[in-house]
Parts: sequence; C-alpha cells; structure tokens
Amino acid sequence: MATAAVNQMTDKSEKLKALEAARLQIEKQYGAGSLMKLGTKADTAGFDVVPSGSILLDEALGIGGYPRGRIIEMYGPESSGKTTLALHAIAEAQKLGGIAAFIDAEHALDPQYAKSLGVNIDDLWVSQPDTGEQALEIAEDLIRSGAVDIIVIDSVAALTPQAEIEGDMGDSHMGLQARLMSQALRKLTAIIGKSNAILVFINQIRMKIGVMFGNPETTTGGNALKFYSSVRLEIRRIESIEGKGDEEAMGNRVRVKVVKNKVAPPFRKVELDIYFGKGVSAAASLLDSAVKHGLIEKRGAWYSAGEDKIGQGKENAVQFLETNKDYAANIEKKLRAELFPGQALKMKDGAAKGDAGKVDVKSDAVKPAAQKTDARPAVDAKKSDGGKTGAKPAANEEELF
Repeated sequence: MATAAVNQMTDKSEKLKALEAARLQIEKQYGAGSLMKLGTKADTAGFDVVPSGSILLDEALGIGGYPRGRIIEMYGPESSGKTTLALHAIAEAQKLGGIAAFIDAEHALDPQYAKSLGVNIDDLWVSQPDTGEQALEIAEDLIRSGAVDIIVIDSVAALTPQAEIEGDMGDSHMGLQARLMSQALRKLTAIIGKSNAILVFINQIRMKIGVMFGNPETTTGGNALKFYSSVRLEIRRIESIEGKGDEEAMGNRVRVKVVKNKVAPPFRKVELDIYFGKGVSAAASLLDSAVKHGLIEKRGAWYSAGEDKIGQGKENAVQFLETNKDYAANIEKKLRAELFPGQALKMKDGAAKGDAGKVDVKSDAVKPAAQKTDARPAVDAKKSDGGKTGAKPAANEEELF
C-alpha cells in the first residue's frame, strides 16, 4: 500500500512537471496568458495598461485596465454605454500623456459630451471616413506611426464597404463587410502588438433569423473580430437611476460582462452607474470596491473608513469622495496596490521621453516625424474616385461568417 502511494505521488509529481513544461512551451509559442488556471490571479506586472475610468471594471478586467498592444471589442444594445466607456478610456490615456484618435464612422460624436467625460477634445484626433476601407486604412496608418496610444472605431456596423456605397439601394452584398473586417484584422493584429497601441472596436448587436434555441443575438461584421479581440465586453442597461422624489431619471445602471479575456480569467461581471452628461461615476465605483475589499466599512446606512465617517447612505458617501479628491485618491492608491501589484501605467518609451520620431512597424526603423501644424481632424491620406478610398476586398480566401 505504501509503495503504491509513493508511486502515485511520483506519477502526479511527474505529471505536474510535464504540464509545467508544456505550459512554458505554449506561452513561448503563443504568448503569456495563453494557458492559465481559471482561479489564478493574473500577473499584473507583465502588462502595460490604460485604466478604464472605473476601478470596478479594472478589477473585472483582471490587470487594472485595458492591455496595450491588443484589440478590444465593446458591444451591446443601443444606449447601453458603449461609447461612454470608450471615451473614458480615451480620457484616461490622455491623463497619462498619451495621444488618442476617434474614428467616427457613425458621424455621431458629441464633442461636448466627450469633454464632460474628461476628454481633452483639443488634443483628440478625429476622422469621419466615407467608407469602411478608408476607416480601416486610417487606423492602420495611425498604428504604423507608432505615435498613437489608443484608437476607437465607432462602430463596426457603420463600416460600410465601398462597393455597397457605390451600389443601389436594395442590392445584395452578401458577406462584404465580414470579408473586409477579416482582411483588415489580419493586417492590424501584428502591428498593434508592435506599436503597443490599443484598438477599440465598438459594435452593435443583431438578431439571427430562425434561431429556436439558444441566444439569437450576434454582433455585426462576421466572426473575425471575435477571434482577434483579446478582450470582449458585453454592456447592457439593467435599470434606471431615479432622482429624488418626482425628479426624472439621472442615469442608467449597466452590467458589464467580460465575455472573453486573453490576459486574465474571463466571465467576470460588474455593475456601473452611468449618469447622463457625466458618464461613469468613478467615486461610486471606488466606494463599492473599497467596501468589497474592506478599506471602507458599511454599518447600517453609514460608511466609514477607520474612525472617519464618510457619509450616511451611498449617495452622501459618493458625494464625500467626489468632494474630497485627495482622500479618494489615497483610497484608490491603496486599492490598486492590493489588487494590481506591479501595475504598469507608464507610457511608451517614445511618448514618455517626448520623442518626436515615429516608428515604422514594418522595418522598426526610426523616421523623423512630420511637424504637426494643428489639431484638426485627420484628413484622408489617400483619395481616388471622388474621395473614396481602398481597394475592394477579394472575393476569395476570406471567411464570410
């Protein structure tokens, strides 16, 4: 019996050694985080991130924010907060000294709303492309420049192929957009990793026809984006935030689910308060996270941190944190030190040093950057056929759905 137990322990030990060797080989071949235990705490020291604007969402993402050099997809129903979360990411990147670009394919960006969320609209580069090809070519050129830290494309559904624009109403264009996205993502994935930029795609949902069982919802643009995204966030409105008395609703409470995560364990959910005209309440997220991790104690209706009473009721406690920014910053610092040890919030080396050169991702050679003359929206880099750009995608070799 004893010999059998020793042999069993030896076999298990050998299996673990073999598994660890396989894991190291997999990570060497496919990258860090390709294989992990679901309950393992993510290694936050290995990722350079941009915060989301909510510490609750940063915790759900597992590494303290959106990972650099990766593709992020945000999708959900209308008015669920997708663009709001993307604008918060832009604001956080700008706070770190980064450069942001917004490709407004929907032609629906509200500059004043973006400003109210903390976006520096004077330094935000904006493009409103005519076609889907043009939008993706502009994104590619910005990424290859090596100077942009985050690019938001709003939205995939509005990336209309040039052939569809030139055609007549009612013409069938089966799979054109899916082929366009598949071709573009194959080109963009590698250069995003080299440039250390974040590419955020905002997407809409559609209903599958004839689905009797399971979820009939799907996202636009085919399946390619689902595979190439390192993080996919599903954003849904769950209830309204009512005002006092007879006041109208002040905002929405939304649930964000991390449906895919290549850099940390997925399937985490978080609920955020989004107020009309103000965006995500960072103070409310901070309060919920601090209570969850014991930095703030809730006794009955009172919130307190040690001997300091913060407020009676959540609304008063949130107001206290919004008013006392230094106090809130100290709590957030302690939380981040506990949740994300070794978190990297640094900028890229070139941006941190004020390097004016741009990196050619193809050759990794440094070229002198063209002098920036103004902060007007990015203009078309290539024009043909009356301002419409981009070659039509080939009809073969592309996956349609």
